[in-house]
Amino acid sequence: MKPAPATAALLAAALVLGAAPAVWAQSPAPPAPATSVTLLCDAAYLPERTRWERRVDIAVDQQRVRSVHIDGVPVYTFSIRGTTILTALDNERIQIDTAALAWTSDFRGLATSQGRCERAG
Repeated sequence: MKPAPATAALLAAALVLGAAPAVWAQSPAPPAPATSVTLLCDAAYLPERTRWERRVDIAVDQQRVRSVHIDGVPVYTFSIRGTTILTALDNERIQIDTAALAWTSDFRGLATSQGRCERAG
């Protein structure tokens, strides 16, 4: 499922520029090549209460998200809902909210996680 261009542009603007979409849309700069944004997420997994640091690498250009890697592993499919990336990796359904900088996931009802993310570098 490919996101609508406006939705993808909103997510790309939030990731790359951290500015409001209206400000980003008025920028007269030529299209930039894909850039990478890295998020470091501290996720707490329940019911065991274990903490994992998850690394999310997101390649974006001004029009769309090009790729997503979690802990160095490429995800093969993802979808965009507003500023949230929805994907799955090894039976873990993952939601990364790039505006709120939040991580949530679910291991098919057996375990869940929630955590905060921050931009690296």
